[in-house]
Amino acid sequence: MDKWKKLTASLLGPAAAIALGLLAGSIAIVIAGGSILETYAEMWKGAFGSLYFLTSTLNRATPVILVGLGAAVAFRSGFFNLGAQGQMALGGLAAALTALYVPGPGWIVAIVSMLVGIAAGGLWSAFAGYMDARFRMNLLITTLLLNYIATLFASYMVAYPFKDKTGSAAMAQSQMIDNAIWLPKLFKGMPAHVGLLLALVAMVALYVYLTRTVSGYEARMMGGNPLFAVYGGVRRTPLMLGVMFASGGLAGLAGAGEVLGSQYRYIDNSFVAADFAWTGIMAALLANAHPIGTAIAAFFLVALQTGGMGVEMNTDVPLEIGDVIQAVLILFITVKFVRGFRRRRKEGDPNGAAV
Repeated sequence: MDKWKKLTASLLGPAAAIALGLLAGSIAIVIAGGSILETYAEMWKGAFGSLYFLTSTLNRATPVILVGLGAAVAFRSGFFNLGAQGQMALGGLAAALTALYVPGPGWIVAIVSMLVGIAAGGLWSAFAGYMDARFRMNLLITTLLLNYIATLFASYMVAYPFKDKTGSAAMAQSQMIDNAIWLPKLFKGMPAHVGLLLALVAMVALYVYLTRTVSGYEARMMGGNPLFAVYGGVRRTPLMLGVMFASGGLAGLAGAGEVLGSQYRYIDNSFVAADFAWTGIMAALLANAHPIGTAIAAFFLVALQTGGMGVEMNTDVPLEIGDVIQAVLILFITVKFVRGFRRRRKEGDPNGAAV
C-alpha cells in the first residue's frame, strides 16, 4: 500500500505540470485565433493519426528515450550529467566511421559500430567524472562545456578529413554507410527501427539495476544522501566513474542508433538541430529519473513535437504551440531542480544533483 501511495505522490507533480502545460497551450491557441479542440485533435493526428505518423513519433522518440535513461541513471546517483549532446555526437561519429572502415559481415559491423559508439560516449562522460574526482571540477559545468568540444570536434571531422566528397560541397557529412549495416525496420516502409527495441531493453535493464542490485542500491543511496552513503562505505569515485560511463554510453548508443537506423551517415549538427539531448534530459527530470517514467515522458515530449508539425500544416496555429507546453514543463522542472540543488548542497554534495 505504501508503494502505491509513493507512486501516486510521485506522479502528482508531473501530472500537474502536464495539465498546466496544456492549459497554457490552450491560452496560446485562443490568442492565435484557433480552436482548442481542433488544434489538439490535429496534434493527436500529427503524432498518432496513422501507422506512419505513429512510427515516425516512435523513431524520433528512440534517441530521446536512450538519452533520458542515461540522464536518469546519473541523476538517481546524484551526478548531474548535462553532456548528453556531446556524448551523442561522439557516439554517432564513432559509429559512422566504424561502419565505413571496419570490414566484415553487415550485422557484425553494425554491432561493433554500436559498441564503439557506446564506448565513445561513455569515455567522454567518464572523463568529466575523472575531472571531478581528481581536480574537484564541478560536474555540471564540466559536462556542459564538454558539449562544445565534442560537437565542434565532430563537425571538424566531417567537414574536412572524413567529408563526403561525392555529395553537395556545402553539406558537412560523412559518406553513406553500406545498406547491409543499416538497422532493420520494425515495419516495412516505416521509419521506426530496432533501435527502439534496444531502448526498451535498456529501460528494463536500468530499472532492474536500480531496484534489484547492490550497486544500484548504492547508487540510489548516493543520490539520496551522499554523506550518509560515504559514511556507510560507498566509494564515491568508482561509483561516479561507472555511472558516468553508463550515462554517456547510453547517449552514445542514441547517436549510433540514429546513424545506423535513420540517417545512414553522420551529418554535422543534425543531433543538435533535432534537440534530442535536451529533450531527453527534460524527460528524465520530469519523471523524477524513474526509468519507466522517463521513457513515457520522452514519448510524450516527442509527440508534442511531431504533433505540432501537424498543427501547423492543418490549422492557422503555429507549431510553436508545442514549445509553449514544453516551456511550462521546463518552468516546473527548474523550480524542482533549484529546490533539489539547495537541499543537496546542505547535505554536503558540491555538485548538488537535483533528483
